[in-house]
Amino acid sequence: MKISRKTFVRGATATLALTASAGFGIIAPKRSTAEAHKLETDTLKVREIAPGIFVHQGVHELYTPQNAGDISNASFIIGKDSVAVIDTGGTYLVGMALKRAIRNQTDRPIRYVINTHMHPDHVFGNAAFKPDKPEFVAHYKMARGLAARAKRYLAINKKNAGEKAFKGTQVVLPTRGIKIHETIDLGGRELLLEPQPTAHTDNDLVITDTNTKTLFAGDLLFSGHCPVIDGSILGWLQVIDKLSKKPSARVVPGHGPAAMTWPDALKPERRYLQTIIDEVRSRIAKGDTLRNAMETVAPGEKKNWVLFEEFHKRNIATAFAELEWE
Repeated sequence: MKISRKTFVRGATATLALTASAGFGIIAPKRSTAEAHKLETDTLKVREIAPGIFVHQGVHELYTPQNAGDISNASFIIGKDSVAVIDTGGTYLVGMALKRAIRNQTDRPIRYVINTHMHPDHVFGNAAFKPDKPEFVAHYKMARGLAARAKRYLAINKKNAGEKAFKGTQVVLPTRGIKIHETIDLGGRELLLEPQPTAHTDNDLVITDTNTKTLFAGDLLFSGHCPVIDGSILGWLQVIDKLSKKPSARVVPGHGPAAMTWPDALKPERRYLQTIIDEVRSRIAKGDTLRNAMETVAPGEKKNWVLFEEFHKRNIATAFAELEWE
């Protein structure tokens, strides 16, 4: 894992410079160059979690040639007139496999591709849907953030996934930015789009199917996969506490099962984030260093999360930088 750090003790400035790439900013370890995941002709497996709502569950892994970037959840919703896709996977090949899954269910036009945030494992499948000429919908800040990181995201994830699995992948920016709550109509089925303040990222968008009260939380909700902070840990807690009061029949996480009970699904993630906040604040109060905090904060959480080693220290560093200036 390649991470560059620049660390200073508290009292000066505490910062951590990280390779902020896709797959959440981590360069994947070298793996076998075995044949890439056969997504050129595959169809993603999907589960119907409520009438007309289908979810594909990605694997809890970093980008590799074997998974072709199929590492996050992707969904689609079928209305009487049209279809909306919510997140498209981490490569063009995953996006195409998702589109084949849609066509196995309906021939209605795909009019909307909605991204919950800018991370590549959720948006790099967008290119597969360009021929359908949908509106590409996202938080109004996503276009700026994704454009700024596009070159790095493409380079690192191409390296991690390999040429074969990454072919056809490109950045597709939103054509419609959501700044206030809006609804879109799929024909007898409305989706409520709610942009959030800075939390997991500064461009998180929550979607609710009002017919079934199904909430699509994107990476505001991780289950099993270690949460990853790319925004504000304090903001994240505030957002999920607010969302927890939202009546919902079920939630689709960005990483985890296809559907979960709401708001109980939030409990492990909330505990993890709160533990980091409490322990980092304690270290700061004692005048401890960032380096020591990264080695000693919340080790007991390791047993609860996949990819803990890859992301936990980065989370501590991000939290430390935010909390030391409270």
